Amino acid sequence: MAKGTPATLALGKAGVAFTLHEYAYDPNAEHIGMQAAQALGVEPARLLKTLMAKAGDTIVCVLVPSDREVNLKKLAAALRSKDAAMLPAAEAERITGYHVGGISPFGQRRRVQVLVEEDTLAFATIIVNGGRRGLQVELAPNDLIRLLDARAATLS
Repeated sequence: MAKGTPATLALGKAGVAFTLHEYAYDPNAEHIGMQAAQALGVEPARLLKTLMAKAGDTIVCVLVPSDREVNLKKLAAALRSKDAAMLPAAEAERITGYHVGGISPFGQRRRVQVLVEEDTLAFATIIVNGGRRGLQVELAPNDLIRLLDARAATLS
């Protein structure tokens, strides 16, 4: 492992098989997840973007394909809340300990509930942020679910 991040260290400690993928991060990209998928030459549906949201009083980490948007009504329904909203970047960074564009669902400063778009679980492997801009990790969806105690839901 080139540079350890809290995410890669957490995966290594858990003994999970994963592959690192590095790419040239473009800070001016309109859609970071789509830029990552294109740079890595992977199907956007397999590369999940990590978003931080709030539903009622619950902070949640949301993983959806990079080519889709979170439907806030579906997110609220999945959390049995009246409403949901994306967290401001500064709050997401404070809670996770990562910079926007490098937020990983693994190794976050504060553990929160994780929801993942359910149809992504059909892939043999999925790709999520590795804890810094320009670093992605590829792993089996079942490992992600197990390690994060994540719940699958229809979110987009």
